[in-house]
Amino acid sequence: MTSPYFPHTAEDVRQMLEGCGMTRLEELFSEVPSQFLYDKPYDLPKAMSESQVRDFFANLCSQVAPLKIFAGQGAYDHYSPSTAQYLISRSEFLTAYTPYQAEISQGTLRYIFEFQSMICALTGMDVANASLYDGATACAEAMLMCMAATKKKTRFLLSTHLFGNIIKTVETYAHFHGVELSYFTTLDELKAELAAGDVAGALVPGINRFGVIENLAGYAEALHEAKALLSVYNDPSTLAVIKTPAEWGADIAVGDCQSLGIPISFGGPYLGYMATKMDYVRKMPGRIVGQTEDRDGKRCYCLTLQAREQHIRRDKATSNICSNQSLMALYVTIYLSLMGAEGLRKANAISSALAHRLYDGLLATGKFESPFDGQPFVKEFTLKAVDDKNYCSLLAEKGYLAALPTEEGYITFAVTEKRTAEEVDALIKTIAAL
Repeated sequence: MTSPYFPHTAEDVRQMLEGCGMTRLEELFSEVPSQFLYDKPYDLPKAMSESQVRDFFANLCSQVAPLKIFAGQGAYDHYSPSTAQYLISRSEFLTAYTPYQAEISQGTLRYIFEFQSMICALTGMDVANASLYDGATACAEAMLMCMAATKKKTRFLLSTHLFGNIIKTVETYAHFHGVELSYFTTLDELKAELAAGDVAGALVPGINRFGVIENLAGYAEALHEAKALLSVYNDPSTLAVIKTPAEWGADIAVGDCQSLGIPISFGGPYLGYMATKMDYVRKMPGRIVGQTEDRDGKRCYCLTLQAREQHIRRDKATSNICSNQSLMALYVTIYLSLMGAEGLRKANAISSALAHRLYDGLLATGKFESPFDGQPFVKEFTLKAVDDKNYCSLLAEKGYLAALPTEEGYITFAVTEKRTAEEVDALIKTIAAL
């Protein structure tokens, strides 16, 4: 079991096995049941040259026609600047991984600082951390942060209007941290749960899983009166045009930054964000990078706060998060730098105009009804089909990724600035003919 790419010689392996009291490498896997061990020859193709490998994969790609994306549900096909792909590959960013040694990682520390600053600008919150794995785990961390900030309370509330993957992730974290979850849909239901007592906080969406912009008036007041915290989940790209979490009185803002130029990429890697009021900064997981000056008076960056178990007593840590999604945070920072506030507003304006064009056109076909008629939306909306056709499957055969089903039997569509009016009209025509 040797390879030219492994640094250990046969003698190295022999000595290590001897130190483990073994004579064969296979003994290392003796605890694995035999039925789970693959003992057949690997069906690998013969070695190929670089050009042959490129041709091989090009041929595979040619066999799969890309679908036009009119779907969302938490992952959106937004414009991804080619400049970002180039800049993230620069050595001062790509290879400067660890932020611990400030003297040799100024590139990493700077873009983390800029990322934090931009998240604060989008959410209106006081402070942001150095990013989390994705939006769903950011929500779970927000729950744990509420539990830590309110002390001794055991309940947390979840809106049923959150995406399913968020609810499932929070449920998993809650199960292993002994947190009791309760669910609500309306403000009155929230108040009823608060009246039952022992609530640390609640998580609500700024735009719900049906695409509807939520009216969060009264949520913060109700929670704060019960000495609980409000966490708001948002697609950050939409915060350029809708009320921010801070404007709703939120204590914690979380979400997934995929919509900020990160390619869909079959589901990842994505990037979670978390921002909060300064009152709760020491309960926030991850790292915070700050700006300072060196002894020569020059601007520089350093780690300011690290509330994780590697640095403080395990029972006092808010999380065991280690690595932030550094490369993806850099990607988002570059995207936001290139787009600016005006660029984000324009992208939302184009997406919204096209989404409403599709919404009106689909209703005009007579094949759909609107279960949320009159409710405001930006780029994503939900319809109810009047027949029992599987529109998602039928449209996939026609070259579209659209009409994602919901658990209620509705279907959802999303439109971004990458689509055109001609493509929207073609989709309407295609659906009308089904």
